[in-house]
Amino acid sequence: MPYVVTQSCCSDASCVVACPVNCIHPAPGEPGFATAEMLYVDADSCVDCGACATACPVDAIKPHTRLSEAELPFLDINAAYFDVFPHADRTPLAVVGAQRRMKRPRPVHVAVVGAGPAGLYVADELLRHPETRVDVLDRLPTPYGLVRAGVAPDHPHTKRATTLFAAIEAEPGFRYLLGVGVGEGPGAAVTHAELVAHYDAVVYAVGAASDKALGVPGEDLPGSLSATDLVGWYNGHPDKQDLAVDLGHERAVVVGNGNVALDVARVLTADPDELAGTDLARVPWAVLAGSGVREVVVLGRRGPDQAAFTLPELVGLATLRGVNVVVDTQGAALSEGEAPGVEGDLRRQVLAELASRTPDPALRTIVLRFLTSPTRLLAGPDGRVGGIELVRNELVADAAGVPRARPTGETEVLPAGLVLRSVGYHGEPVDGLPHDAATGTVPHTAGRVVPGVYVAGWVKRGPSGFIGTNKADAQETVSTLLDDLDAGLVAGPEASVGGPRSHRGDLARVLRERGVAVVDLAGWRAIDAEERRRGAAAGRPRTKVVDVAEMHRIAAQTADARPRRRTLLGVRTAGRA
Repeated sequence: MPYVVTQSCCSDASCVVACPVNCIHPAPGEPGFATAEMLYVDADSCVDCGACATACPVDAIKPHTRLSEAELPFLDINAAYFDVFPHADRTPLAVVGAQRRMKRPRPVHVAVVGAGPAGLYVADELLRHPETRVDVLDRLPTPYGLVRAGVAPDHPHTKRATTLFAAIEAEPGFRYLLGVGVGEGPGAAVTHAELVAHYDAVVYAVGAASDKALGVPGEDLPGSLSATDLVGWYNGHPDKQDLAVDLGHERAVVVGNGNVALDVARVLTADPDELAGTDLARVPWAVLAGSGVREVVVLGRRGPDQAAFTLPELVGLATLRGVNVVVDTQGAALSEGEAPGVEGDLRRQVLAELASRTPDPALRTIVLRFLTSPTRLLAGPDGRVGGIELVRNELVADAAGVPRARPTGETEVLPAGLVLRSVGYHGEPVDGLPHDAATGTVPHTAGRVVPGVYVAGWVKRGPSGFIGTNKADAQETVSTLLDDLDAGLVAGPEASVGGPRSHRGDLARVLRERGVAVVDLAGWRAIDAEERRRGAAAGRPRTKVVDVAEMHRIAAQTADARPRRRTLLGVRTAGRA
């Protein structure tokens, strides 16, 4: 096989467009695109040109001769997909549609709230139109959202999406207003109403702000934490550096078995020497290096076929060295079930291979335990979590035929000093926007809240998908925004609700007049360069700055040192704010 996809797809579709023989599937427009766990290269059709590898923003496509030992299973995974879905009716070339243009061209200035993948994809789609300028706001002085603070440090390939984001930042008409909170509460520098008054349109691309609770007694005990908070802690998120993480015990339990749960289990059992070469934050690394944890139990309330983790993440777990991976199905046969498609079959095969291994008692262990739910957390003698009561489940089909977990009444207590909940996210209300409490999203129509106000990303669709899922999501929202501009539903630069727009398009100046320390693109690049410099000195890709005040100092030093350029009328500061 000439080329192979080796990880969960970013759903960017760049590789599909680049391929001259249309051998990468599922492609846009085909069933499964944007929901499939990954894309697949057809070995029989691939002409070994390498165009897909060049186009991939996260370096996930490799020639078969460059696969590492851990990546070799993806040979069979790619081949198996086409045994089930041959795509014999495909066209010989990928079809690229014509670039849309506005019917009534005029300067358009848009604010995007949120500098994570969703927000940056929105900016990218908007800046395809030469009439458009985009200001991207974020409450932190650093961009990239979960790519920076949510991707496991031992998954540097996933973080290569930042290369794509850097290209978006360099587009004409792009501007950062970082370190700027939006809303009504403490820390907010600008309100929703002010954004509406300053811009032609506002797009909110904020993520889910909180994780879901377990809803069991004892959940508030010390030692019961959110897996999301733990991920933010070891990834250097400024809000999570004070998290009290006690690893002075032998067992940790992760409730939930999605990709985040596997990430956490992997980091907690990793060799500290291997983590030392990653961008894991310094203080968390020291805590992990002194960890007493020997076993991490990952709980799934349903069976292996219903597990939330993706096949690439499971393969990555199965190829770990120096760690036992044990499969505990609570007596259920791995051959049972009806997981759909080739991914379901391959998941069973990987789990069966793991189940056949003999654990090495000298190694740390990750246990994938299924058909188990927590019923309460128990306090130890020190008042912290000392154990977790579990109930065994059985699967019962509901009226629609969907397998549901039903408690059998059979319980046990598992000693543990740390319990991490990883059962999903839930969006919090956004000031100035409607809120659906059941879904944690903003009600919308194809991204439109009202003409002039839009949503994208998790605040729009809920916490689902991969990094690149935000691209198709952004395309829909931007298309709706352009429809509204073409229909005249979005006010022009001469009017707004409540009268003329003061300081229109110059929010940066207004913020600075208020004393808000705004970090622009040059400031972010200075922070990035300083992190890389510190990392290089320590033999790491970067050492993250975790203190917000220090980030602002680094950015401010760059602004003070920025060269000035002469104009015919005098001297002015070079570059945009």
